[in-house]
Amino acid sequence: MASQERASQLALYGGPKVRATPWPERGLIGPEEKAAVNALFDQAIATGQAIGYNGPQEAAYCAEFAAYMGGGYADAISSGTAGIFVALKALGIAPFTEVIVGAATDPGGLMPIPLCNCIPMIADTMPGSYNTGPEQIAALISPITSAIVVPHIAGEPADMVGIMQVARSHGLPVIEDCSQAHGATLHGQMVGTFGDVAVFSTMFGKHHSTGGQGGLVYTQDEQLYHALRRAADRGKPFGLPAGSTNAIASLNLNATELGCAIGRAQLAKLPDLIAARRAVATSLAEGIRGLRTVSFPPLIPGAAASYWFLRLRFHAEQATCDKATFCAALAAEGLAVNPSYRAALPHTMDWYVHRRVFGDSGYPWSSPDYRGNPDQQFPCPNANAVMETDFNLHAHESWQAPEIADAVAIFQKVEAAFAK
Repeated sequence: MASQERASQLALYGGPKVRATPWPERGLIGPEEKAAVNALFDQAIATGQAIGYNGPQEAAYCAEFAAYMGGGYADAISSGTAGIFVALKALGIAPFTEVIVGAATDPGGLMPIPLCNCIPMIADTMPGSYNTGPEQIAALISPITSAIVVPHIAGEPADMVGIMQVARSHGLPVIEDCSQAHGATLHGQMVGTFGDVAVFSTMFGKHHSTGGQGGLVYTQDEQLYHALRRAADRGKPFGLPAGSTNAIASLNLNATELGCAIGRAQLAKLPDLIAARRAVATSLAEGIRGLRTVSFPPLIPGAAASYWFLRLRFHAEQATCDKATFCAALAAEGLAVNPSYRAALPHTMDWYVHRRVFGDSGYPWSSPDYRGNPDQQFPCPNANAVMETDFNLHAHESWQAPEIADAVAIFQKVEAAFAK
């Protein structure tokens, strides 16, 4: 009877909300970004020259980002999706070979693979994780494997030490998709510095932004850096002898001076922003410690996440409701949660299932030059299992003590109503 009374107090069933006021916005853009953009406009007006690309703002932004990563080379581009395409082109991945990619990723982390006429091989996640791992990748390696793409989902580092051991033992290049993991580390080393190329999205919702859309590709190899620049700008002969002409066919995937000016101001804020996100995650984890219906799943050993969002686990065996109801109750109390992250399984979407890449041709799977199994299925039991247990909480660096207290109070209230 007591549990029924507590349930009746839930906002889901008409009770008062714990958080009736709006949550704070991130406030990602400030006067620093405005000043940087205004300076470019003032210069353009004074000189009569339009704002372009491949200029001093991009050069400075890329140098500053490479320094943030501990050295190496970066090129600013139009999006994280473009970055995967650029990386595959720069690595010279042959068509109709197989590229292994983690099952949980943005559609833009998978689509460039078939667009390069390569076959995506979907690696299951590690048990209890959104990230793929060495064992899952090793199971898919074949004589026609040409590359591995490793997403770091939610800002949680994947097991790059183990993955690189597998990749190097087979002589395979690795692309780290760090779109959700700016500043995350593994054993003190930045994600993005383990593989051959790293890709970052800098769209408006990421840790740091270059405006509405944007991205970066990063490498520690100078020759590969020149290849990345060529792949990002219609094959222009970056790094080639004087007199060379466009060296490969590619697309115009450049960033702009405006975006890079914003990015420079944003990058200066990034270390403090990540520290604040980690502090929020630590406080929330401490606040819900001891609850039976929900917990923070552990990271892999040595990992320090940068928390693009917070992943939590629902323990159905400890609750009198299912996950959907539990998350609905959290949302009704005012907490912004995503009860299902199945949108991060792009190999289950119509475009992939029906091979809609090049019209109705079925390419690249249907090509006679593909020597693998075009009908291979990827059931991904670990990924499906974690989608059933885990859900996402949208918290960010602007949360302060009142927001954390309200979030903890919401979890406690919903637990009290539904715990066995």
